[in-house]
Amino acid sequence: MGKSLQIEPNAQKPKYQQLIDDIIEKIQNGTLQRGDQLPTINEITQSLGVARMTIIRAYEELRERGIVAAQHGKGYYVASTDVQTTMHIFVLFDAMNPYKEVLFHALKEALGDKVSINIFFHYHDLKVFENVLINNIGNYNFYIIMPHFNEDVSAIVKQIPKDKLLILDIDIEQFDEEYAVLYQDFEKNIYFGLQEAQHLLKKYKGITIFLSKNNFQYTPNGIIKGFKRFTQEYNIPARIVDNLDIDIIEPDHAYILFLENDIIRFINYVNKKGLKLGQDIGLLSYDDTPIKQILAEDGITTISNDFIKMGKLAGRMVHNRQKGKIASPCSLIVRGSL
Repeated sequence: MGKSLQIEPNAQKPKYQQLIDDIIEKIQNGTLQRGDQLPTINEITQSLGVARMTIIRAYEELRERGIVAAQHGKGYYVASTDVQTTMHIFVLFDAMNPYKEVLFHALKEALGDKVSINIFFHYHDLKVFENVLINNIGNYNFYIIMPHFNEDVSAIVKQIPKDKLLILDIDIEQFDEEYAVLYQDFEKNIYFGLQEAQHLLKKYKGITIFLSKNNFQYTPNGIIKGFKRFTQEYNIPARIVDNLDIDIIEPDHAYILFLENDIIRFINYVNKKGLKLGQDIGLLSYDDTPIKQILAEDGITTISNDFIKMGKLAGRMVHNRQKGKIASPCSLIVRGSL
């Protein structure tokens, strides 16, 4: 095997990532040794027909990882045969709650031991979100961000190179398929989840959705749209409230809550009123977590994404530099509360 680089033109993997992988493979099998000169940008362009910026992108990522170095007049050369050099990844979540903890641990496991992760939080503060991103551009090999805002943040996020970016959990509509996006379709998910639960909901006179003002809870506009669409189409009386107290709780009604603390308060109110959850009054939640499986007598019914699968897929997308928008599937998990 020679030292010339190889790619597969029709492969789904980006060409710059193929170049990176080929160089690493040649280092691992001994074809390339420390100090060896790498093919010049012009040589690769002529032999493979690859754009100059694609080659530069590959070499620069390897340089950031300490595997290659550049020297004036010499070009790029192998600086280290330690190809297990850690990849540094920046992760920005809105907050850490139980379902995001499941997601994060699945993501971390999928990324593997050779990756170092620094995680930050913006708590739905747009200025914090912007400052944390701007202050860390150029410091990491890859960026995974959760832009949980009901407003356009595309101008901020575009400052990160798209080939080093994965947008997680929510779509940015202004971005095209050249970006990597793994998201939940919130409007579709809650609409079809409620539709699937319709045989359970029909015994109730109305549905109330509670939107917590807690900084740890983000409610996408899509959830409200999907909720309104369902209740209007099925002619079900509906309320949207942001203050959970015992006075809003009525028998023969169903309630949608998100945060576990709010669910516990709700269950206490139900018990004080002498009502039976799942019979006299219904409760449904969004985003499944381990504690929702055991709360009350028979658990809480949820509409939920599989966050373990989502985390694993996110890790593969990072390693493969996979582009495009992928909607993570959602399902109804029926338990005793409804």
